[in-house]
Amino acid sequence: MTMVSAEEGPAAGPTVLRMLLGAQLRRLRESRGVSRESAGWEIRSSESKISRMELGRVGFKERDVADLLTLYGVTAEQERAALLKLARDANNPGWWHRYGDVLPSWFQSYLGLEAAAALIRSYEVQFVPGLLQTREYARAVVLLGHSTAGPEEIDRRVDLRMRRQELLTRPRPPRLWAVVDEAALRRPIGGPQVMRGQLEALLEATRTPNVRLQVIPFAAGGHAAAGGAFTILRFGDQDLPDIVYIEQLTSAIYLDKREDLDFYAVAMERLCVEAEPPERTPEILQRMIADLTPR
Repeated sequence: MTMVSAEEGPAAGPTVLRMLLGAQLRRLRESRGVSRESAGWEIRSSESKISRMELGRVGFKERDVADLLTLYGVTAEQERAALLKLARDANNPGWWHRYGDVLPSWFQSYLGLEAAAALIRSYEVQFVPGLLQTREYARAVVLLGHSTAGPEEIDRRVDLRMRRQELLTRPRPPRLWAVVDEAALRRPIGGPQVMRGQLEALLEATRTPNVRLQVIPFAAGGHAAAGGAFTILRFGDQDLPDIVYIEQLTSAIYLDKREDLDFYAVAMERLCVEAEPPERTPEILQRMIADLTPR
C-alpha cells in the first residue's frame, strides 16, 4: 500500500490527504468484505458517515480510524502508525483557513482540491481565470460581486486571490490549461487601463512552461460549452478521480461520477479544438493590447 504524508510536498494539503486516506480505508474495507453499514456500526455512526469518510468529504477522528483499522485486520504497528499520522495531517487547516471570514465553505473545498491538482483545465466565458488575474483586475472583479463591502474586506478578498496564484510558481507546480472566450478578454473589467495590464500579464503567462492558454474567437459561433464556465481537476495519485467544479453565485457543484466526467472531458476536448491553437495566443493578445493602447 502506498503511504502519503504531509511531508511529500506542497501539494499534499488537507483536502487531498483526506481523499487519499478515505481511498485507502475503502480498499481495506472492501478487501475484508465489510459492508459500509457494519463499518459505521463499529465507529458508532452510520453507513453515510463511512461513505463521506471514504470520499474524503469529512475530517477524521483518530479513534474512528484506529477502530476501523482493527476491524479491517490492520495489525502491523508501522502501517497503523502511518495511517493514523495521515489522519492527523488531514485535519490540519489549509493556508486559506485564515481567510475564513471572507471565504464560503463551499469554496474552501475547491481551494484544497486546486492546491492538490496536477492538472487544472478550465473554460471561462466572462472573466480571466482567477489563477491568471492581476491584482487590479481581481479587485475590479471582487467589487462587482461585493459592491457594499468595506475597503478592508475587499483587500482581503483580493489578497486571497493573489495567494492562490502562488501554486503556479511553487516547486512541482500544476499545469494550467485554460480556454477563454474572446468575450472575457474584450470586456474591459476595471476600465481600459486595468484591462490592458491584464492582457499584458496574460501575454507574459503564455511564456510560462506550465501554462497553456487558448482563445475561442467570436467567429467560432456556438460551441461545446455554451452552458457556462467549468473546471476539471486531475490529481497525481491514481486513487483520486478527476473532479469537475462548476461555480454558481452562492454555491458550487462538484461532479465525480464517471458519466459526468466523460461528458465534461469531451466538451473540454472539443473546446480545445474549436479554439485558436496555443501558439496563436500571443498574437491574439498583442492585437487586443493594441486596440486598448491610446493612439
